Amino acid sequence: MIVGKVVGSVVSTRKNERLVGSKFMIVQPVAEMRGVGDQLVAVDNVGAGVGEFVLVALGSAARMGCDKETAPIDAAIVGIVDDDCNSFC
Repeated sequence: MIVGKVVGSVVSTRKNERLVGSKFMIVQPVAEMRGVGDQLVAVDNVGAGVGEFVLVALGSAARMGCDKETAPIDAAIVGIVDDDCNSFC
């Protein structure tokens, strides 16, 4: 799991049928967690908005976090960080 900041959203009118109704957000991992890449697209099922810091599950944990074990999901926003996160943001 990583911590990142939501920096945008993605609109997809054509997608896998198991992803219909899913909201996609662009997440920038915080500096200490950039080993996974610069930015990633994550399914959002917690209602995160642009500018918020979020918890992102990766791999099979992402699918379980969305209750979509058979969907092609590699990253999912599973929480919104409430603290100001000064220690790592």
